[in-house]
Amino acid sequence: MAALDAIKRAAAMRAYDFVDKDPEQNIPRLIDKYIDLDDARAAVGMAAHVRDNFNDPDSNWRKFILSLWNDVDPGVRRHLFESLAVNATLLGNAKRHECEKKYGCNIPWAILMDPTSACNLRCTGCWAAEYGHSLSLSLEELDGIIRQGEEFGCHVYLYSGGEPTMRKADLIRLCEMHPECMFLAFTNGTLIDEAFADELLRVGNFVPAISVEGFQRDTDFRRGKGTYQKVLQAMSILKRKKLPFGISCCYTSKSAEFIGSESYFDAMINWGAKFCWFFTYMPTGKDAVPELMATAEQREYMYRQIRKFRKTKPLFTIDFWNDGDYIGGCIAGGRCYLHINASGDIEPCAFMHYADSNIRTDRLLDAFRKPLFMAYHNNQPFNANPLRPCPVLDNPGRLTEMVELSGAHSTEVVAPESARDYCGKCEEKAAKWAPVADRLWRESGKADH
Repeated sequence: MAALDAIKRAAAMRAYDFVDKDPEQNIPRLIDKYIDLDDARAAVGMAAHVRDNFNDPDSNWRKFILSLWNDVDPGVRRHLFESLAVNATLLGNAKRHECEKKYGCNIPWAILMDPTSACNLRCTGCWAAEYGHSLSLSLEELDGIIRQGEEFGCHVYLYSGGEPTMRKADLIRLCEMHPECMFLAFTNGTLIDEAFADELLRVGNFVPAISVEGFQRDTDFRRGKGTYQKVLQAMSILKRKKLPFGISCCYTSKSAEFIGSESYFDAMINWGAKFCWFFTYMPTGKDAVPELMATAEQREYMYRQIRKFRKTKPLFTIDFWNDGDYIGGCIAGGRCYLHINASGDIEPCAFMHYADSNIRTDRLLDAFRKPLFMAYHNNQPFNANPLRPCPVLDNPGRLTEMVELSGAHSTEVVAPESARDYCGKCEEKAAKWAPVADRLWRESGKADH
């Protein structure tokens, strides 16, 4: 298998290197070669969709793909193609599927982990703000997680926190130790400076996803006065050095209309962002502010706006909840990803702070076969309507059942919260979203397929 993977990798990279001679003519040929190499057929549909859109001279996706050749450093672009498209998807998916069959459990495509719970900001409603002291995973522990993941085909590692760039040196070291992997950090962006950007340019396999809460008023409302200007400075540095980066947006009841506006999408593109990852506010932890949860009307607004601009704007977008129809519902519990917090607890999701295993006592493959993760595996999808994917926000009782039956415990550090109490904060929103989601699902035309 290793020899065959090496042959496929070499073939894919030869095809990639051919593209640089004439991207407009050769990108479709690269995609065709990629499809030929995908024996597991794991990414054929996605690749064909990209090719068809690129061949349309009026497509915004053609403009977006060409921007990757115009706006991104060639060495970084090549490194990311190899780690993400080849190692993680072309080769990694095949290994993941083999492991799923062998072990009878979910095997993740990506792992999200918190290098530290420490943060230089105190954002309103953020669970990290409740920690009175810093928790952290050592460099050796982070390296161990990655090494275990590589064994079952996982080559994508995401960082959250806390603020992950408070561990800049260790993050760069992990890029050096694992050049075959891709790393992404959800970061407030305020610690990105010229020196760190130069390191990102050198290693080539690290992409920041910068949190921006709309324009200045909304960003500074949650993150503190002056944050917006620091974020703009960070994005300016990354854009000037031709480093790819994206935006991470948590829309709330106070910011949804701004974040979903055309002017905001245009602003992200002008800043130089290549993608945006949208989240909706979740009332996690004792300092949560349920009033910040988006209404059903606001969630539908975001659903419609993001899909509308996907057809017209050269920006890749992901909506963590509202894109359930593209991925078959909930992606947590190792189905596509999982979360490891700064205490080492192996959680099914960044928004589900419960665990029955820890990296300091359990290997990942053992954790995936313990009761909590197997409950996810055995119950996904949690709703026949993939626009209601979440076992908390959309189907509140489902998380309560899984946590109580598995014996999992709350991983909240300061004030442990029962799954029943957490879900209780979402019951009203779930009830109001249900008829809206069902209507949208019928309107999509996919409900009968």
